Amino acid sequence: MSKTHFGYQSVDEAEKAGKVAQVFHSVASKYDVMNDLMSFGLHRVWKKITIARANVRPGQKILDIAGGTGDLAAAFAKAADWGCNPEAQVWLSDINASMLGVGRDRLLDRGLALPCVQFDAEKIPFPNNHFDVVTVAFGLRNMTHKEVALGEMCRVIKAGGRVLVLEFSKPDTFLQPAYDAYSFKVLPWLGEKIAQDSESYRYLAESIRMHPDAETLKDMMLGVGFDEVETHRMTGGIVALHIGIKY
Repeated sequence: MSKTHFGYQSVDEAEKAGKVAQVFHSVASKYDVMNDLMSFGLHRVWKKITIARANVRPGQKILDIAGGTGDLAAAFAKAADWGCNPEAQVWLSDINASMLGVGRDRLLDRGLALPCVQFDAEKIPFPNNHFDVVTVAFGLRNMTHKEVALGEMCRVIKAGGRVLVLEFSKPDTFLQPAYDAYSFKVLPWLGEKIAQDSESYRYLAESIRMHPDAETLKDMMLGVGFDEVETHRMTGGIVALHIGIKY
């Protein structure tokens, strides 16, 4: 059986999805609180930039993959005039039932009964050329076959559509020592104190190190069918936004 990585561990490919699922079942209820603490609130800025660059217009169709607690989907619903414009579609999706349930409930609390669907991003259950915009924020690195998932995202967007991938990346060299110390000492400690789960946040730090850097990810996206890929490194390269465009 083929091997892949789960953080720094080498595991059978068939095991990875289950292990990632355990992580997110564990952290779902504290997801937003931990994100604010871990990033000093910067994750909200990164997502606002992603939302702005998505440039969603009224009546468009949007799919948010690995949508977590639904913050991007809520912003897209407003931009697409969902609920008023009959052409608008905004779907929240996640592979993890716990995360999807939290996201659905948060959206309902905002008065947004958006459709929610659970699926593996390597097998997106929508037809070719269906969406104007597809987004995935901090979810790609957890996928076993990233090229397959990216190819699926490319498949389901229309000509002229765009896929936005917001993900942790490789920071500038001068930041690396402090970033490593924070990742491997502070994050597990926060995980233990806030979510009673240090190991899930140790996995987070390791999964970031195993994720491709910005240029490698750009090449991967071009290799699966995108005609153009814009790369925007932010906060010293700690995160990167990739925008894949299909002509």
